[in-house]
Amino acid sequence: MASSAVRAQVAAKWQESFNRLNRNEPGISGLLAFSEAWTLATEFLRPRDLNDPTPRKQYDLNQVRVAFGVIGECRRLPVMMEVFLEDMRKSQHLITREVEVHMALYESNSDPESIRTLVYRLVEWYDTWKPTTDLGSTIISAYTLAFQTHLFSVLPPSFARGIKALISATLERIICQSQDPQDRVLWQAFDTLSLIDRYETLIASIGYEIIESHVKETCAGKWAEPMLGTLRTWMIDKIVPWMLYPFARGATNADEAKTMMQGVGSRFDFHMHKTLCTLRTNEMFDIIVDFPDSTGALQDLKECLARVDQRADLVHALRRAINKRLLHPGADTKDILTQYVSTIKCLRIVDPPGVLLFKVADPIRRYLRDRPDTIRCIVASLVGDGESEDSLVDENEPIQPLQQPEMENYSDPDWNPEPIDAGPDFRASKSSDIISTIVSIYDTKDLFVKELQVLLAQRLLAVKDGNIDRERRNVEILKIRFGEAALQVCEVMLRDMTDSRRIDQHVQSQKASQMHPTIISRHFWPALESSDMVMPGQFQILQEQYAKEFSVFKPDKVLRWLPHLGRVHLQLELDDRTLEADVPPLEAAFIELFSENDIWTVDELVLRVGSVTRTAAIKALATWVDMHVLKEDSEGVFRLLNVAEGPTPESRPQILKPVAGELPPVMSVQQQQAEQMKIYWKFIEGMLTNLGSLPLDRIQTMLKFAPGYDRTVEQLGGFMEAARREGLVSVKDGMWRLGK
Repeated sequence: MASSAVRAQVAAKWQESFNRLNRNEPGISGLLAFSEAWTLATEFLRPRDLNDPTPRKQYDLNQVRVAFGVIGECRRLPVMMEVFLEDMRKSQHLITREVEVHMALYESNSDPESIRTLVYRLVEWYDTWKPTTDLGSTIISAYTLAFQTHLFSVLPPSFARGIKALISATLERIICQSQDPQDRVLWQAFDTLSLIDRYETLIASIGYEIIESHVKETCAGKWAEPMLGTLRTWMIDKIVPWMLYPFARGATNADEAKTMMQGVGSRFDFHMHKTLCTLRTNEMFDIIVDFPDSTGALQDLKECLARVDQRADLVHALRRAINKRLLHPGADTKDILTQYVSTIKCLRIVDPPGVLLFKVADPIRRYLRDRPDTIRCIVASLVGDGESEDSLVDENEPIQPLQQPEMENYSDPDWNPEPIDAGPDFRASKSSDIISTIVSIYDTKDLFVKELQVLLAQRLLAVKDGNIDRERRNVEILKIRFGEAALQVCEVMLRDMTDSRRIDQHVQSQKASQMHPTIISRHFWPALESSDMVMPGQFQILQEQYAKEFSVFKPDKVLRWLPHLGRVHLQLELDDRTLEADVPPLEAAFIELFSENDIWTVDELVLRVGSVTRTAAIKALATWVDMHVLKEDSEGVFRLLNVAEGPTPESRPQILKPVAGELPPVMSVQQQQAEQMKIYWKFIEGMLTNLGSLPLDRIQTMLKFAPGYDRTVEQLGGFMEAARREGLVSVKDGMWRLGK
């Protein structure tokens, strides 16, 4: 029973298939018609060799369509497609051979035109083997997939290099405005073979490389004007027309093309910003040096950073450049401060909240804090004339009090949260005052006030004509910055200068003198460098006469002379010439002694004038040797030249000018602190003797009980380190003990 049923079912299926192939025609006439249609269709579809010189058989396309229709009615198209694809597989060696021939030519000459020829040839193979559209899109898609699968499997790696060179040439022609009409044909061929989809990343990389090259070529070192607008115009004029070929193919209107290119266009625009941002990041140190002539580059960088997340890269690159090119012993402190000020101004343009400045400035501030002459350089700029090009003081910046960090006011309607990349120590600075920012390098302004007093003392003592209006104006400006109380000592110094001139006028009215001393209050001026020097001869007589007249005018006061300070204007009358010189007192003292004897040794001169180092004595004598007044006959022995020797013109006055910028030797703040710390050494020595080893914090705590002690633990550490270098103490694991 089961076997009969199976046979019946198979017979029914066979009969159904036969009827379908025979198309229900009588006998086997339908089957014969199908056989003829199958033969015609498969012959028509069979891939042919384009290199075969035999002419292709001509077919009646109407008959071919009828044959496809017969096969379709019999539902045998899928089988026919399988046969066609199998025939393709057997003919794939023809495509392989074509690729090998053309690629061998390209690899020998590296001419991208060989790739163009290959692409056109492959399109010809594709079109020749392509089934007619009457078979429907499914069969066309299957054919295309099979053709491309084999093609991509036989393309060598060098094909990608050739394609890149060929596509690059199309972009370069557009940039050079020499576009080739064949470029459109080439891109159509790429599209036919689906090379655009396969090499989309490579095509985009060509655009990226051209953009990078153009940005570097046109923008490197050009900082005066913003460049982003020019770059955007170039992108629209040059890159967008080229983008239409690979990324907007098939678009029928401008809006459709714009939509199709939106994604890649955004990536190209991003890459342009990224390239310019990277370029400006690498140039940032020089941009800061060139400020304010580099404002345009800073505006571009600000806009780029808003689009590209490279803030951390900017910080790392700038800090690396600063450490390498600025923060080293060979750089002058003034130059470091000038660069720091420019860095502040530049980064405020790029990042107004100040996060970048906070991160970049930290190593500069720490380095400046450790330099011993930083405060002096800052103060010298504050009391300067404001005319030098590298002055830290901007004449256009309003003078305002030093601003201290403010606590955040969360009720302020203009309050904004800190930027997302701000560190835990960041505090937004609302101050635009450069001086306040620089002074904030130190924890207290007291150091600046003391240094101001030292520098003002030097400048006042260097005044020759009695005009102190400029210094008075500086003090008034500094009062605004530091406050009235901090500048009281400076006011006393100015008043002393005025009183000194009035006293000198009174003394001169009673008895005229060639001496015009500056009389100051010892307790209100910074300590002046002391000396036991004694002026000989007529200079001593002038001092005694002046002191006598002063005691008559001020009987309750006594003059304490500092003869090593000041300047002396001399007129030397020799046998054959007269010379004039404006020299320091030591030079004047030595030449006065030569009025007693014509020959002196250095040791004899030093013995007569008092406590003077041999080095200073030789330097002073060298001044007169250079003027051909003295001659060194042998080592350490000098002789007066009453009659000139050598080419010096006779009877011609010679004037020795003082060294420009030379200031009186007022003790610096560091020197004063060092001297004051010596007072407390006995306390430290007693502690370490009685208590043994002590940490620095414990020494600091105990010293606070000493009268007048006001040093910080950092200053104490510096003093202890100096004492260690002298062998007075030693340190191990942070414990200090007396040296052996």
